[in-house]
Amino acid sequence: MNILIMLFLISLLVLVHELGHFLAARAFGIQVSRFGFGLPIGPTLFEKKIGDTIVSVHAFILGGYVSFPDDDEEEENPELPLDSPKRFKNKKPWQKAIVVVAGVFSNLVFALVLVLLAASLYHKLPSGKYDVYFKSFAPSADETVLKSGLKPQDKIVKVNDISIDSTYQFIYVVQKSKFYDNFVDLALVDDKLSELKKINGEDAKEGVKIKLPKMTPEKPLQIDKKVLMGLEKFKTNEVELSDLQKKLRNEISGKNEIIYDGKFNLQDLAYALADTYKPIKIEVLRDNKPIVFNDLKTNKEGLLGISLETSEVFVNVKTPKQVISASWNYLYDNTKLMVLGLWQLVCGKIPLSDMHGIVAITKVGGDIIEHYGMLKGLLLAAIISVDLAIINLLPIPALDGGHLMFLALEKITGRELNEKIVENISRFFFALLILLMIFVVFNDIFALVTNKL
Repeated sequence: MNILIMLFLISLLVLVHELGHFLAARAFGIQVSRFGFGLPIGPTLFEKKIGDTIVSVHAFILGGYVSFPDDDEEEENPELPLDSPKRFKNKKPWQKAIVVVAGVFSNLVFALVLVLLAASLYHKLPSGKYDVYFKSFAPSADETVLKSGLKPQDKIVKVNDISIDSTYQFIYVVQKSKFYDNFVDLALVDDKLSELKKINGEDAKEGVKIKLPKMTPEKPLQIDKKVLMGLEKFKTNEVELSDLQKKLRNEISGKNEIIYDGKFNLQDLAYALADTYKPIKIEVLRDNKPIVFNDLKTNKEGLLGISLETSEVFVNVKTPKQVISASWNYLYDNTKLMVLGLWQLVCGKIPLSDMHGIVAITKVGGDIIEHYGMLKGLLLAAIISVDLAIINLLPIPALDGGHLMFLALEKITGRELNEKIVENISRFFFALLILLMIFVVFNDIFALVTNKL
């Protein structure tokens, strides 16, 4: 049922988008030959001519379209001559632009309506932040953690001086700081090499014991906030150990010396010694007073050995003024994040493998409604509506932004573009969009099969 509700909401967003095009066209006296709900793939469930418009409902409901008599040159229409003011192509450029952008505008307005509705019904909106609390120690906790002084209900506010507002951010920093992460800082490698040479001399002879310097921690991990927000992939400046160096690191673990067998050199040993652990610094609030715990260690699996509990932070809204301001702020903040995320994707900072589409949205949306109720369902639908608007504004032929681009070129050149060329370009990019859709659906299915969603 929750999945059906999510499908209904997504279908409603598509309907609103196409309705925007339709109403804007009719407002300028443009004839609409067909209003399609869904894409003409597979059987048509319903079709009826209402006025001079054929209304169609297709079985493949994940889409929609509005077509004009100009779109089909082969369609004979003696009642609508080529110079008719009812034709889209005979309208002024600014009127065409309004019709094109009306779908995007409708999605933005509908998104605001959904957020206003959610705020009015539930008297609260998510802030996008969570309070994270220490709950208890786990059996896997390191001695540094057990003796740290952490107490239940300590509110975790920072990790390595990085402000956090979700368990995901906390866990991400902890796991990237794990013992033996296979990456080392070259400065630490040089230090270890100097120590080895100081203790054992410049050269090592086969069969001779090499004394090992004491284990020292690596530098505390620092991560950009954009990475913790999921807007960028984590990249390290450290160097990965070779298989030989990893094996050597495991062999010397907990030892003070090793017998040189001629299979490695002091440089390899320095790399092995440099891969230890990144100390974790946690700042908590206890009775509204900050307390800092330094030099905490994870185990080799990247677990700190503590359990957490969270409390979502909501913005309470009571008056109509608060409803409007909170709804606007919620939509503005999330729109900014989506635009930033899209930019990161275009720049290659987020891989295409992380792209997901309708299958993932429906699954995740259904789960959200099941666990968090319709408040989150309505808000997710609002975010998807904004996302639909943003995507459609991209200057890609076959999207609304592409049509705006062609209209702008007409305005700049002062003449109409060659219809055949525009049509061929649009068809090419439409085919690319279909391929992208197939790729995204594959990503969704793969994520479902591998339990990543």
